[in-house]
Amino acid sequence: MTAMVQLGLPSRLEIFLGGSIETRIVLVILTLFSFFGWGIILWKARQFRKLRKHGSRFVEAISRAQRLEDAYRVVMRQSETPYTRMFRQGINFFSELRPGSLRENAPAAPGLSEAQLNALWLVLEKVQDEERDAVSGGMVWLSIIAVTAPLLGLLGTVLGVMDSFIGISMTGSASIAAVAPGIAQALVTTAFGLVAAIPAAIGYNYFVSRANRFSGELEGFASEFIGTLAREGRL
Repeated sequence: MTAMVQLGLPSRLEIFLGGSIETRIVLVILTLFSFFGWGIILWKARQFRKLRKHGSRFVEAISRAQRLEDAYRVVMRQSETPYTRMFRQGINFFSELRPGSLRENAPAAPGLSEAQLNALWLVLEKVQDEERDAVSGGMVWLSIIAVTAPLLGLLGTVLGVMDSFIGISMTGSASIAAVAPGIAQALVTTAFGLVAAIPAAIGYNYFVSRANRFSGELEGFASEFIGTLAREGRL
């Protein structure tokens, strides 16, 4: 900064504020992208933290149940979560196929046919898809910001460099003191584009991995649900 002042060059703030109208517009858009991206990152981080707590609570509750009827009563007392919704959908569909089979001291009922078992799998898979879509909401915007922000920053740089060369041709001076401020102003948009894109790219890839893990957990619970039916002779 001191060297810039001694040479009579503009400060970083002056570089930021001294750009052309095109580069200023690009900087405003990139700033909005950055705030929007960080808002999504904080929202998704809080959402996945809640999902982890819900999953731990669900597993702890289910592990204490000895039979499907016990698990059903435990889950019905819990609050609405993706895990309990999937379990309830499976239980409700099974109860429609075998009414009264989950009551205490209910008589033995015939197992599900192959067609009914396939239908039960379809119900569970539908719930999994819905919950995965719900938890993936907003992540596409992180992908858009990660891809678009660097390109938008590069566009601002190209426009700024063009303005610098036009200024050089008009003044007829090509000294470093005349060229450097314009080039620096042009490069600011590239820097802003990277500042907006890097957190968005990191957040997107991290949340995609968390969403895939969440989807795997739901699939595992669905398989365990079918396994419980088989173990208790309900298939």
